[in-house]
Amino acid sequence: MKKQFYSGFIIQSILTGLATAGLLLLLWPELISRPPELVEIQQVAPHTRPAGSGPVSYADAVAIAKPAVVNIYTRKLVTERRQLMFNNPIMQYFFGKNLSQQRQRLQTSLGSGVIISTQGYILTNNHVIAGADQIKILLADGRTVQASVVGSDPDTDLSVLQINLDNLPSIIIGESNSLRVGDVTLAIGNPFGVGQTVTLGIVSAKGRNQLGINAFEDFIQTDAAINPGNSGGALINAYGELIGINTAIFSKSGGSQGIGFAIPVNLAKDIMKQIIEHGSVVRGWLGIEAQDLNAELARSLSFKGNHGVLISGIFRNGPAHLAGLQPGDIITHINNKAVSNARNTMNQNSRLKPGTTIQLRIVRMGNEFEKQVRLIRRPQQE
Repeated sequence: MKKQFYSGFIIQSILTGLATAGLLLLLWPELISRPPELVEIQQVAPHTRPAGSGPVSYADAVAIAKPAVVNIYTRKLVTERRQLMFNNPIMQYFFGKNLSQQRQRLQTSLGSGVIISTQGYILTNNHVIAGADQIKILLADGRTVQASVVGSDPDTDLSVLQINLDNLPSIIIGESNSLRVGDVTLAIGNPFGVGQTVTLGIVSAKGRNQLGINAFEDFIQTDAAINPGNSGGALINAYGELIGINTAIFSKSGGSQGIGFAIPVNLAKDIMKQIIEHGSVVRGWLGIEAQDLNAELARSLSFKGNHGVLISGIFRNGPAHLAGLQPGDIITHINNKAVSNARNTMNQNSRLKPGTTIQLRIVRMGNEFEKQVRLIRRPQQE
C-alpha cells in the first residue's frame, strides 16, 4: 500500500509540476531565452537610387552647351575733361596750355555671350556692349573675331550681336516656362576674365521682379555662382539646354553671395526675334505710371474693391492722357480681365502691338466707368 501511495504521489507531483511549468510559459514566454536573430542590412547601390536624386556628374550637359558660350571683350574711347582750375590763365602760364585740353583714354570691359544660331547670332546683355567702339569675341575653340551689333533692348538688358565665321556651334534652346524651383542649373561664363567657368546651383525662385534692374523684369533666381564677367552667359539645365541669360547678382561685396538673376530664355527668344526682324523691340504703351494698391491707399480713395492698380502719373499727350484718364484713377479690369498688380499690368500692355485698342474699367472717387484707349509704340529708353 505504501509503495502504491508513494508512486501515486510522485506521479501527481510530476503532473502538477508540468502543469505549473506550462502555465508559467503560457503567461511569461520570455522566461525561455532565445538566441539573438541576425539582422541583415542591405545597402542601396547607386544605380538603384530613386529618380530625382541627380547624377554624379553634369559633364555631358556642360559638353553640349560649352562650345556655344563665348567670351566678349569690349573697348571704348572715353573723353575726360580736365579740372576747371587748369583753365586759369596763371596755371596755363606756368604749366602750359595743354593742361586745359581734353584727354582720351581707352576703357575695356568683359562679359559673356551665347551663340544662338549657326548664322552667327549671339545673345548677350546690353550693359556688356553698351557704348563700345570695338567688340571682340573669343570662342571656346580659341578663334577670335570682331562682332557687329544687330540691335539692343535696354528695357530688358538684352542685345544681339553677329559674327561671320564658318562651322559655328550653337546652343540648344530649352523651355523656361516649365522650370520648377529646385531644378538643377549650371552657369557658364567668363567671371573676372579668368576664362570659361562652370558653376552649379538650383532654381531658387521664379518670376522675380521689382528689383530695379530693368524696366521689364521676370527673372529666374539661382544660387549658381554668378560674378562680374558672367553677364550675358548661359544658364543651362541638367541636359545642356539654354534656360536663361545670366544678367545680375545681388551683392554688397561685388562677388557672388548665392543670389543671381537670369533672364528666362522664353522672354529672351522673343526679344531676339524682334531685334533680328525689326532692329528693335516694338511694344505697346499706355502712357501711365502705375503702383500697387494697398489697403490704406484704397481707403483714402474711397475704393471698396479687392483688386486694382492706381494711376500715379500720366504722360502728357500719351494714350491715357488723350483718353481723359487722370492720376488717382484706379484700373480694375483690362479687356474684362481683373488686374493683379502694377508690374503685370505694364507688362501686359507692352506685349500688345501699337495700334491695339484696349477696354479699361476705371474707378474714380467711388464712381465706375469704362474707357477705350488706343496704345501707341513705347518710346525708346536710353
